[in-house]
Amino acid sequence: MKKHIILFATLLLSLTAMAQEEQKDTIIITLNNGTEVRYTSDEFDRVQVIFNLHYGVKVYLKDGKSKDYLASQVVYAKYQEGGTVITDRNVNRNLYRAKLLEYPHLAADSTMNQLIIKSTPDYGITFSVEWSYADKANRWTCYQMHSGNTYKKVTRSDDPFKPDPEIPSQYQTVVNNYKNSGFSKGHLCPSADRLCSLNQNEQTFYLSNIQPQWQPHNGGLWLRMENKIRDWADQCDTLYVVKAATIRADQIYEERCHGKTDASLPVPKYFYMALLAYNKSTDKYEAIGLWTLHQNSWDNNTNLGDYAITIDQLEERTGIDFFCNLRDDLEDQAERKIDLDWWGITTSK
Repeated sequence: MKKHIILFATLLLSLTAMAQEEQKDTIIITLNNGTEVRYTSDEFDRVQVIFNLHYGVKVYLKDGKSKDYLASQVVYAKYQEGGTVITDRNVNRNLYRAKLLEYPHLAADSTMNQLIIKSTPDYGITFSVEWSYADKANRWTCYQMHSGNTYKKVTRSDDPFKPDPEIPSQYQTVVNNYKNSGFSKGHLCPSADRLCSLNQNEQTFYLSNIQPQWQPHNGGLWLRMENKIRDWADQCDTLYVVKAATIRADQIYEERCHGKTDASLPVPKYFYMALLAYNKSTDKYEAIGLWTLHQNSWDNNTNLGDYAITIDQLEERTGIDFFCNLRDDLEDQAERKIDLDWWGITTSK
């Protein structure tokens, strides 16, 4: 009799454990190589579901690490909470490959704009670019900064600036566009942000990641902002970064970047950044835009708050929808305000 009671108790415990397992929050990810990956809530702190749960997931694990499953890897994913599949009805997300949170909305005319994604096997996406064929110019560069892709193992590459082989030759920028032009080759994704590997760093020297800059701007105000971004990346779990310059006809100078070539490049009137920070401990997003006048003189203002605008304001000035893959309610909340105290910057006003 005692033996039967023990067996019954064991079976009851087993069934209870199974029931509890079924009630755990579970993320199930089917990869394009046919494997299925599962995480339950005792393994992760939070699952950041990108887009509509069918493409791209970031899993924050309890050991402090995180795991990204990119759009190119995922065939199907579902997030179960007590047996219910949660869906994100984001109406303005990208419908193409640009499905991670850092991506702005792609230009409507996909025939004259090319999405380029640079990556390495060990560190994933280095950065992504939308290239305008009509302007022979970068529309924006975007990338993530987190502990897995920002530590330093190498120094800046000696690799020279070079045309991007992914861009058709008739729409490319070449080094001679800059030679003796009076403009420096200004990185958007900086070399200093990609020092995990030599391959990763060399990719930042593709001319698709470059805009013509007067050196007082490139080595002055813009450099101070880039240094500050690295500080911000250290104080959050993931920093989503967009860097760009204006290339619309009403936002460029009459002067062109013209080196040893018959072609010339548009010179932007403004350079800007859109930043979205995520903190796992608070499960909150903070966003800020930085807007700078591109000029051939030194700007020594160290109050970065003087250049801060909301993402909503930045979208009005550029006509670009930033962070469109973030869930709509979170996007609206983050983009309409700036918490200067959180960003640790001041204004001179």
